[in-house]
Amino acid sequence: MSAATDTRRPRTAADRLGLPALRGHGLFITGNLIDSVGNGMLLPLGLLYFTDVQGLPLARVGAAMTVGQAVALPVTFLAGRLMDRIGPKSVVVWANILSAAGFALFLLAREPWHVAGVYVIVQAGINMYFTAQRTLITHVTRADERRSWFAFTGSLRNVGLAAGSAAAVGALTVFGSGSLRWMIAVDAATYLLAAACFAALTTTPPRPDGTPPSALVTRADHTRRYLLLVALNIPYVLAQAALAVLVAVYTTRALELPASAASMLFVVNTVIVSACSTAVTAHLAPKVPRHAVVAGYLIMAFGMWAFALPALPGAASTAWAALVVAIVLFSLAEILLGPALSELSVSLTPQAAGGFTQGLYQFSWAVGMVAAPALFTALLETGPLLPWGVEAAACLIAVLAAPALKAPNRHRRRNPR
Repeated sequence: MSAATDTRRPRTAADRLGLPALRGHGLFITGNLIDSVGNGMLLPLGLLYFTDVQGLPLARVGAAMTVGQAVALPVTFLAGRLMDRIGPKSVVVWANILSAAGFALFLLAREPWHVAGVYVIVQAGINMYFTAQRTLITHVTRADERRSWFAFTGSLRNVGLAAGSAAAVGALTVFGSGSLRWMIAVDAATYLLAAACFAALTTTPPRPDGTPPSALVTRADHTRRYLLLVALNIPYVLAQAALAVLVAVYTTRALELPASAASMLFVVNTVIVSACSTAVTAHLAPKVPRHAVVAGYLIMAFGMWAFALPALPGAASTAWAALVVAIVLFSLAEILLGPALSELSVSLTPQAAGGFTQGLYQFSWAVGMVAAPALFTALLETGPLLPWGVEAAACLIAVLAAPALKAPNRHRRRNPR
């Protein structure tokens, strides 16, 4: 008997890094990266532009930004309906065009109500983009690489945000706040370039799995399961918002650390997520998405406790060590949760990648990001331990609820009688 020939191909560096097959996806990768650079360059600086360059009062600008973002919340559902009509690619293209228009209009905004108006446009573009982007991934990649693509695009997003933020910091350092005007023009152009990349994509809707749904699995069952996923996404959204909203205030006011502490933690998070997402997702994360969600939320709860540790009586000396441990745990949890939740968002039910469900899922992101500043600042005013304790409790509730995300057995039949 002749020996069987080993036809397995040798492992490449891309395999070891957990990267999906990138060949033929240059436009998609470039579009995602450019979109993220645009976000990183200007979104954090909007408040600075309207106060330092346009001379508007800080409190009125903050209120106008919040109003504009809140008014744009329903766009997630409108984008979902539009996606069902014209497809995710077209929605992503128009989302980038809308964001470009919104940022360009920054240059004309002179009053607080102008600020609210431009933020409606910018946030509408952002909400449209993320409502359709997950479904677009299913139209340009293979089903067996779906989670690896979610991990890879998450890495790209962190790289783009970091690059955009670094460019903005460099421009502000060299040229001062006056450079914000030309940065706005550049930022608007990046969104138009991203729109052109997405418009040139060739997309193919994924084929259904061919398995007819069981009579025992009703539309109500699917709806309840998807609503549970939406609810379980909220602690993750709030955790992401905490990194942007809570950490800087907590480290400077409650722990009395220098302002650079928050920036350092953000850099550590960005480096870990950018460098490790694909490898951890491919080789270490549980293969079943709901198991990855359980593991991610458990680690996130420990991360929240680590953030809280230095605020305990007599524990101030542990501040730096505790914060480094906290951000490492946070980053690992983010790597596990982000791709797994995104995969479930497009695969949990037969209608998961459709417009209404994606709009609903993105609505949880939009609401969480709008509510987080008020929620976390109110909790922090009550006590420095409270925001971390509340978020840790939410993560533990998610750990207990996540096993219910198991998809039903659609091969099950009724017992004959």
